[in-house]
Amino acid sequence: MPNMSPNKVPMPHQEPNVRNKNVAEVATGYTLEMAQEEADRCLQCKHKPCVNGCPVGVQIPEFIALIKEGDIEGAYDKIKETNALPAVCGRVCPQEDQCEKLCVRAIKHEAVGIGRLERFVADYHMANGENKIPTIEKNGHKVAVVGAGPAGLTCAGDLAKKGYEVTVYEALHKAGGVLEYGIPEFRLPKAIVSKEVQALKDLGVHMETNMVIGKVFDIDELFEDENEAVFIGSGAGLPNFMKIPGENLNGVFSANEFLTRFNLMKAYDVEADTPIFKGKKVAVVGGGNVAMDAARCAKRLGAEVYIVYRRGTEELPARKEEVEHAMEEGIIFKTLNNPVQVLGDDKGNVSAIECVEMELGEPDESGRRRPVVKEGSNFTLDIDCMIMSIGTSPNPLIHRTTEGLDTNKWGCLIADPKTGATTREGVFAGGDAVTGAATVILAMGAGKEAAQAMDDYIQNK
Repeated sequence: MPNMSPNKVPMPHQEPNVRNKNVAEVATGYTLEMAQEEADRCLQCKHKPCVNGCPVGVQIPEFIALIKEGDIEGAYDKIKETNALPAVCGRVCPQEDQCEKLCVRAIKHEAVGIGRLERFVADYHMANGENKIPTIEKNGHKVAVVGAGPAGLTCAGDLAKKGYEVTVYEALHKAGGVLEYGIPEFRLPKAIVSKEVQALKDLGVHMETNMVIGKVFDIDELFEDENEAVFIGSGAGLPNFMKIPGENLNGVFSANEFLTRFNLMKAYDVEADTPIFKGKKVAVVGGGNVAMDAARCAKRLGAEVYIVYRRGTEELPARKEEVEHAMEEGIIFKTLNNPVQVLGDDKGNVSAIECVEMELGEPDESGRRRPVVKEGSNFTLDIDCMIMSIGTSPNPLIHRTTEGLDTNKWGCLIADPKTGATTREGVFAGGDAVTGAATVILAMGAGKEAAQAMDDYIQNK
């Protein structure tokens, strides 16, 4: 009989007032005993609704059954059949909106902790398993992948398994994309990302870093280099701003810059080559996962940190778990508030933000209640650093340097939602470069679908 406990086995964590002063991982992971206890909550449903919620189609009941049997390496192999980055997905995927949302146990109680189990399996393999490097017969075809983020890495891995010679071109000096520069160490240790990237290199994927496509090479030159198809997974790294007075003052950062300095360039380390300004009072504008990451990073640099968000707490788009962790760590939430200008001192540095109070009106086109300004509610909040986290757009460099590659009005590449085929023959795209900023697993799903479409395209030419 399955374990009918209504609740997941709790995930061990660092204490909030300890972890908000270090960058070690917040969640410390299941033991084998805990993982098997949680695995025993799975009902092994015949119709597998959870699998339908997974963008990369992980065979969830099968890998959980293998955990129950004690075959952790078998569980890892089962996950890896469809998921190139299990240690990453187990940590940062919004399972509560995907596989766990469809779990039968979630109808009345808490879903099975699918993400926690996936993380356990991947971590167990990294610590104890043998790195099996498969022998893959080359098929004589060559492809290029632009961007070493979740979409590009997934596409590259799937094509390598099919025998293609794959080269990934990454603009930064380390492969991983948003996994490396965007998500903090305390949520996703960079050693984990490096191991996942190494696993793809072991498949024969070539990684070329410091390669800005559109500058060093353009898409046409990749075809001239005998690539038969190109996948663009260059993400959405162009930050959006509010266009309010004072945004150009010293001490105003985009979340992208702040997180890149903190994560990729290790600015939290006093020995770092590229330190960052450490504000004493920091306002992070926005309510998504990126805003939570920026706020929690600023807290670890010693600041008093505010989240300023124009809707209410219930409307925060960030994962519930990330919001709870931020609150536990001492982040101050100023919801139903919106900045209208940034104020500075006589040296051009941020000294405060002027905000207005908001109230929720009728729903807008997104279905969320529209925030409306309360007249006469203006107030100032004293700060010395402001981090803008209100979304990102794709960098226009690639489409501007590629004839026949069309974008929509938001600057996202136009691509077939099922195949990733763009308006330029032989060029495919997926992830945030197509959808705008979204989740790691949705980008991976797009990379997987595009890899299959690229294979079909090349084999049927």
